Amino acid sequence: MSDLRELYQEVILDHNRRPRNYHAIDHPSRTARGHNPLCGDRLTLYLTLDNDRITDVGFEGSGCAISKASASLMTEAVKGKTVSEATSLFSRFHELVTTPPDLPAKTEGLGKLAVFAGVREYPARVKCASLAWHTLKNAVEAADDVAKTEDETR
Repeated sequence: MSDLRELYQEVILDHNRRPRNYHAIDHPSRTARGHNPLCGDRLTLYLTLDNDRITDVGFEGSGCAISKASASLMTEAVKGKTVSEATSLFSRFHELVTTPPDLPAKTEGLGKLAVFAGVREYPARVKCASLAWHTLKNAVEAADDVAKTEDETR
């Protein structure tokens, strides 16, 4: 288990140091903002939609390693997906990070996103990991409010 934990940590650190899709998009179809007041994480998410498909996604902002890595991995995971597929992925990711740590993590079909299963052991970090995802949800729903994490329950 130690080797697996180290691999997970390395994936998170890599995406924090070299976040993928870390850029603004000129003329995005949707833009959403997220803020985690507990940790100070802030991000802006940009989506380009072609009909119902996410053809480009980018983000900018600042935050802790888990927040930035989650946004980076999320952008890789949703690029090319339909809005419905991205929404379904949001639900599966949210279930992964909010399932109590004493229960088995459901990681099937999550690919690299499974690295966040360990976050369940640290309730404050769940909010860091899920901020980008709540921001994505607001973007696909064209919601105007800032995505926040302080109302989340475990």
